[in-house]
Amino acid sequence: MPPSSAPHVSPAVDPDRPDLTPAARRVLETASRLFYERGIHAVGVDLIAAEAGVTKKTLYDRFGSKERIVVDYLATRDARWRAFLAGHHDPAALSPGERVLAVFDASQEWMAAHSGKGCSMVNAHAEISDPAHPAYAVITGQKQWMLELFTRLAHDVSPDAARELGRSLMLLHEGALVSDGLDVFPDAFGRARRLAAYLLSAARETR
Repeated sequence: MPPSSAPHVSPAVDPDRPDLTPAARRVLETASRLFYERGIHAVGVDLIAAEAGVTKKTLYDRFGSKERIVVDYLATRDARWRAFLAGHHDPAALSPGERVLAVFDASQEWMAAHSGKGCSMVNAHAEISDPAHPAYAVITGQKQWMLELFTRLAHDVSPDAARELGRSLMLLHEGALVSDGLDVFPDAFGRARRLAAYLLSAARETR
């Protein structure tokens, strides 16, 4: 496995979407807020159009279907997360272990600022479990990207244990996401970060 580098934003989605008209941008921003706050199935196109100040015809002209809006909502949110995360990784300034812990730090900041109701991908998966739904690949692809990121970062810490260490780090991270979103106990990311640091230290000692 090649050495890790700073994570990159997928070129598939531009978080600023320069291709969108002002009306389409209002639709996407409104839908994104409503989907996250109320749930995807609970929000219809009538409500989206009304709150965005557009007609249903404009909504369908710009996106074609509610499914397309859901895909764009999740893909844009993922792209913004990746860009946010990239800002926490400077390979020249951080050690391999510090780059791993920076993911937990970034997630804690992101959740506090953008995700009061928990991980948008986890929430969406609770409503969209059919692999045939076009948004399903966005949801699972985001989690697969996170696993690959942890595995790449783990490789720089312990090349021989990268696969297992990456999976363990992913479990800690996803557990913190869910626990933080449900407010199960305080400082879920702090606890996960400390456990991640322990795993990294153990991995270095066994090299």
